[in-house]
Amino acid sequence: TTHKTLRGPRGGLILTRDPELGKQFNKSVFPGTQGGPLEHVIAGKAVAFYEALQPSFKAYSAQVIANARALAEQLQARGIRLVSGGTDNHLMLLDLRSVTAHLQTAGATDPVMTGKRADKLVDAIHITANKNTIPFDPESPFVTSGLRLGSPALTTRGLLEVDFRHIADILADCLMYPEQESTQKDCLTRVLQLCQRFPLYPHLG
Repeated sequence: TTHKTLRGPRGGLILTRDPELGKQFNKSVFPGTQGGPLEHVIAGKAVAFYEALQPSFKAYSAQVIANARALAEQLQARGIRLVSGGTDNHLMLLDLRSVTAHLQTAGATDPVMTGKRADKLVDAIHITANKNTIPFDPESPFVTSGLRLGSPALTTRGLLEVDFRHIADILADCLMYPEQESTQKDCLTRVLQLCQRFPLYPHLG
């Protein structure tokens, strides 16, 4: 994809050194699904590729991984299991059954944390994530037992490892104490404070 870690417009690409394979790819997408390319999207991809050629992109990529590791380590330190036991890229998948175990021990009224429920909880505190199935998931694909997180967007905003550890604590508090309204309000306040420290467009004042 061109719109995630690469930070370009929505889309994708396939690279090959085989001319025959290239012809087959072209036949499969044109004109059926790519008959009207948008020029501004093509230009956006060109800018993204240009940025990826700069030394700053290498530094950004390294920071993406460092931030993801910091987030993963702190989530695990708070008792939330990751499907892979950690991460060596920009993504991680939380196994929310570990949160369910905590809620059951704590005697929560609703002691089951699903991906669907977690998605709504973190959305309410302005954190974007998405429910995701985990291996041998006992829940349906519409409910799931996992939550997927990534680090590229906030890395682009300038957040570092210390900030991602703070985000992990916010997420843990949000998920571990879903029935405590004061905790949920506090989580939202902490998120808004981070957003104020790292605005999307700092040059606009």
